[in-house]
Amino acid sequence: QFLMANKLDTAMWISRLFTVYCSALFVLPLLGLHEAASFYQRALLANALTSALRLHQRLPHFQLSRAFLAQALLEDSCHYLLYSLIFVNSYPVTMSIFPVLLFSLLHAATYTKKVLDARSSNSVPFLRNLLEKLNANQQNILKFIACNEIFLMPATVFMLFSGQGSLLQPFIYYRFLTLRYSSRRNPYCRTLFTELRIVVEHLITKPSCPVFVRRLCLSGISFISRLAPNVA
Repeated sequence: QFLMANKLDTAMWISRLFTVYCSALFVLPLLGLHEAASFYQRALLANALTSALRLHQRLPHFQLSRAFLAQALLEDSCHYLLYSLIFVNSYPVTMSIFPVLLFSLLHAATYTKKVLDARSSNSVPFLRNLLEKLNANQQNILKFIACNEIFLMPATVFMLFSGQGSLLQPFIYYRFLTLRYSSRRNPYCRTLFTELRIVVEHLITKPSCPVFVRRLCLSGISFISRLAPNVA
């Protein structure tokens, strides 16, 4: 009854569980490397479906207008719909699957707990303990996802020069990264950029750091700071 009363949430729960399943079989290619590549695409397509459903839930009345597009781009679900479209036809990159896997796992765990609560307050204690441990590490998982989002930017450039990526991919991914940086719901991308800058600045101020490395790092920090969008 609980599942039928929340059909859209249940559909997203099933698609997230399928995303976790496909992502796991890509990361751990138990069925062979050829099958792993197909699971990579399936995971991203399932994530795109979940993101589209979530976006529909957040913005149910579609309008073909600039104002609606601007509002949609503020939603995290729209960001990860774009993310899935960026990588779904690209060369499989293990780094790119981790954000999809972990977000799906976190959201699926939250809804699984609701399903268990609807069934009984003490049902399946072993699974409840696993969900509690996952929830306790949520902040670290979100930071790890943000770290993946950041370091995928140079990875897309490397893929371009190695012949495994397209010319447009780094530019489209840069747009995705600016959306994540400006996210209202998830500040972890901004936080990680700040923390990485503090760490690098701390390291290059040490006397043992070569002058050319210090200058190179300062130039890189200045360049990245200019590319960062303004956040209200």
